Amino acid sequence: MEKSFALISLGCPKNLVNSEQMLYLLDEAGYALCPEPEGADFAIVNTCGFIDSAKSEAIDSILQLAELKAQGKLGGIIVTGCLSERYKDSIMEEIPEIDAVLGVGSYGDIVQAAEAVCSNKSLRRFAPDSKAVDEIPRIVSTGPSWAYLRIAEGCNNFCSFCAIPYIRGRYRSRSMENVLAEAEDLARHGIKEIIVIAQDITLYGTDLYGKHCLAELCRKIAEIPGVEWIRLHYLYPDQFDDELIDEIARNDKIVKYLDIPIQHINNRILKSMNRRGDGDQIRELFKTLRERIPGLVIRTSLIAGLPGEGEAEFEELCDFLREAKIERAGVFAFSPEEGTPAARMEHVDYEEAQRRANLIMELQAPIMDEFCNSFLGKTIKVLCEYFDEESGLFVGRSYADSPDIDGQVYFRGGCHEGEMADVRITHTEDGILYGEEI
Repeated sequence: MEKSFALISLGCPKNLVNSEQMLYLLDEAGYALCPEPEGADFAIVNTCGFIDSAKSEAIDSILQLAELKAQGKLGGIIVTGCLSERYKDSIMEEIPEIDAVLGVGSYGDIVQAAEAVCSNKSLRRFAPDSKAVDEIPRIVSTGPSWAYLRIAEGCNNFCSFCAIPYIRGRYRSRSMENVLAEAEDLARHGIKEIIVIAQDITLYGTDLYGKHCLAELCRKIAEIPGVEWIRLHYLYPDQFDDELIDEIARNDKIVKYLDIPIQHINNRILKSMNRRGDGDQIRELFKTLRERIPGLVIRTSLIAGLPGEGEAEFEELCDFLREAKIERAGVFAFSPEEGTPAARMEHVDYEEAQRRANLIMELQAPIMDEFCNSFLGKTIKVLCEYFDEESGLFVGRSYADSPDIDGQVYFRGGCHEGEMADVRITHTEDGILYGEEI
């Protein structure tokens, strides 16, 4: 009889890619995916272990499954991902309802884990964090029009506040041949937008080829028939070079949207957080990018309440944001992560950090509203994602919107899911654009 499973995928896009790889392996092995854990032979939780809130979400998900298991409504529980890797020595002891755990380098062993759990056995697999990235096919779960393309694993940056290098190991690029083969396969299956991801995509190729290869990779992806948009996520500010800037500027398929996490602007804080470069270099980079890439949208990540941030440092960050007018910003309150250098540094309490984060979002709100209003009366290209029955409108995204983190475009028209549409923007509301297909 065919065995069934449910999958809960938490955390970042890189985690989602790993979940899609597990879906493929289990499908090939004859396991059937269930929409809900109740009634399944086993459930998988692919966890995030990056910050406290993510860890809490993962643990809550596991405990909910444990309750179903105790009621006889679920067979076994498999935990994968960053939480299992970070607590590999204790997670099964702390939560004995777990039947199998796989680390971040062991997703390829999911079928063996499933077989063990279905045979009432336990299993633990943790590959070395220096292991090359597994080349495993995927079942894309993000819809008919877009998909993530992971080009590397791990991180070499060792920012003082971040545990990722300790969880996922040092930076390992995938070969360009394998990345391009996957991009071609995505395009053959109708994917029009490819979102290039890694913890730091600007480092791509430096370990394999001894040079920065992101510009070359983008150039070759753009040559693949069917690819219409290439979106770049997580470009570190100190790794830009003229070749990359020129490629972004001249390549029509690279959307003029760059995700550049800066975290802060104060020199002393940047240094203590082990961020390369300083505030003046960030200011100069943003100025250069805007001059050389017309229509550029910058997205960044900021952390309020970092160690060393007093009122003066916080006001410096606010002044920078007023000047830079960053169109897209994610703001987080500092959360001291165990095992990281920043966790041992003096810092404000979480409530104060959250208050400062809220102030930054209030500051950013009119900047983002002004940017949205700049589209009024203009015709823009929109990637249609679905039809919303409630509003009677199609829903898609412009070049300025990355999925799940930015805004959307609602419009009347006659297109189909996964198609590009030219939409004239008629009004905006709460960061959402509305328009009509031309």
